[in-house]
Amino acid sequence: MIETFVQINLNEDQDFLKIKETLTRIGIASRKEKKLWQSCHVLHKRGNYYIVHFKELFALDGKKTDFTDDDLARRNTIANLLSEWNLYSIVNPQLCETPRVPLSYIKILPFKEKDQWQLCSKYTIGRKKI
Repeated sequence: MIETFVQINLNEDQDFLKIKETLTRIGIASRKEKKLWQSCHVLHKRGNYYIVHFKELFALDGKKTDFTDDDLARRNTIANLLSEWNLYSIVNPQLCETPRVPLSYIKILPFKEKDQWQLCSKYTIGRKKI
């Protein structure tokens, strides 16, 4: 399963936290409620880094999930976007060339607006839910 994740190379070690924070501000928005649901996470596993959709993380944990083509396209779009912003380089770019969604399908919240929105995550890396 991990071979389907988008593997990345960080430019510098401290970029992990920058990528992690940036991903909290990209996802699906409920403009009425001012909630943003994070779509992707950065995963550090066995010395490698990956951009993964939260539903891929559910599958990795052995939980039932409905990872769709739309989820894949959203992950690919987000992974390529952060690469275009020079936050990292993609090890296997052919893996996330297609499918993609138009940028209008995702909300990219500017850092300065972060405090005006409720940032929500459906998956928390490293914390087991009881």
